[in-house]
Amino acid sequence: MRDVAIIGVGMTKFGELWEQGIRDMFAEAAIKAMDDAGVKKIDSFYVGAMSSGLYTYQEHLSSLMADYMGQIGVPGLHVESACASGGSAVRSAFIEVASGISDIVLAGGVEKMWDVEDGTIVLATAADQEYEAYNGVTFPGLYAMIARVYMEKYGLTREELAQVPIKNHKHSVNNPNAQYPFELSLNDVLKSSMVADPLRLMDCSPITDGAAAVILCPLDRAKEFTDKPVRIRAIGAATGPIALHDHKDLTRLDVVKLAGDRAYKMAGLSPSDISFVEVHDCFSIAEIIVAEELGFFEYGTAGKAIAEGQGTYGGKIVINPSGGLKAKGHPVGATGVAQVIEAYYQLSGKAGARQVPNAKFGMTQNMGGSGGSCIVHILEAL
Repeated sequence: MRDVAIIGVGMTKFGELWEQGIRDMFAEAAIKAMDDAGVKKIDSFYVGAMSSGLYTYQEHLSSLMADYMGQIGVPGLHVESACASGGSAVRSAFIEVASGISDIVLAGGVEKMWDVEDGTIVLATAADQEYEAYNGVTFPGLYAMIARVYMEKYGLTREELAQVPIKNHKHSVNNPNAQYPFELSLNDVLKSSMVADPLRLMDCSPITDGAAAVILCPLDRAKEFTDKPVRIRAIGAATGPIALHDHKDLTRLDVVKLAGDRAYKMAGLSPSDISFVEVHDCFSIAEIIVAEELGFFEYGTAGKAIAEGQGTYGGKIVINPSGGLKAKGHPVGATGVAQVIEAYYQLSGKAGARQVPNAKFGMTQNMGGSGGSCIVHILEAL
């Protein structure tokens, strides 16, 4: 198996992109990535998108995107794994390059979420339709149940939970592509609208339009394209129960630990080697549990540790230097790719004011549903 490097990246600004359709956003990100890598032609590509057929009534994305990014004839594939679709696209591209099938492969993700009348119905397709969605349970409701059980079990306070979005919004101020690059106060979080007790509006990631893309090639060719390639050191993937009621412990996300352990094993690394991590903070409680499952904090302690500053610059591990899903935005099909782009920026020293000092290894964790699927990447500065 060949080593694989990232040689170029591109993304749109995340937000309400009323002037762009799904094809325009993907083409913008893809062409930016190709220009960044200095390539005119790719061998293959993958498009991560959770539900373009419901959001925009557009499927057959491989044909559409090949046409609009000027790559007619190139093989392409639409990849779907709910909110982990983007990470799955990067994983698929990694496998194709590592196997030797292709040399120059684009992995992209896109979602156009603002154009649909009822996005709740679309997002609910990532949950169990018969047991959850049919009975009116939404993802805020599912994660609210997780949060309530966690708070009761470990004594996490509502004020401590609020420190997750406060931290992530503070990080986002230095991200020019973030949807909501502004700081939050404790009062902003605690006085925001109740969504599903105990989760308030400021605990929930937003609805977002956006696209992101990366170019991968064999590591031994990377210096042909860039002076600062970033190696994808390892990948880990797993599936878990789609329905929350099938989880053994509502304070755990076993799928994250399984994917993380596989990535650590492939990389020959441990949590102490990681300088920063981009995690899937779809809701505040998700960041806390994921940080524990990836081994950065003991079970039941991450919420308090983050509240004490251990998840930011100068702490134990920088979590979501981009601002995370909460502040950067969450265009579900693009999120996993955007996480990898943030890792690329950090490890190539291009993150500007949000640069993590002396970053050698970075991690990304992209998750579908309430723990139904998970993709973890470990990346390395060269």
